[in-house]
Amino acid sequence: MGVAIDVVAAILINNDKVLIAQRGEKDPLAGYWEFPGGKIEAGESPEQSLIREMQEEFCIDVEVKEFFGSSTFKYEKGTVRLLAYICNWKGGAISSTVHHDYTWIEINKLDQYNFAPADRPLVEKLRTEHKY
Repeated sequence: MGVAIDVVAAILINNDKVLIAQRGEKDPLAGYWEFPGGKIEAGESPEQSLIREMQEEFCIDVEVKEFFGSSTFKYEKGTVRLLAYICNWKGGAISSTVHHDYTWIEINKLDQYNFAPADRPLVEKLRTEHKY
């Protein structure tokens, strides 16, 4: 099969809760939850991509802090390499443009949501490494 598609994800924590989003009905992963983000476009760094994606998908400005971790998963339509970064919310009011739903959830309750396969290792890493 081809090369993995690089996708970025924001681990956006605010008041001890993390932002998660549910994929829309027309999406191949409809109904699954994920850390928000998207595909890295040609010529973009992962950080630039994440800033753009959060602006496009949630109408907010974020500051990308540090790399959190990666996860690779082979889906039917190709392999995705998910690169997650800890982010700070800099401004704007959340307005979801592509997701079916979104919520702020306490990290210790993430296991109550059905995450997309590529996100699951990151959920586990966040639950074990971030104690609030």
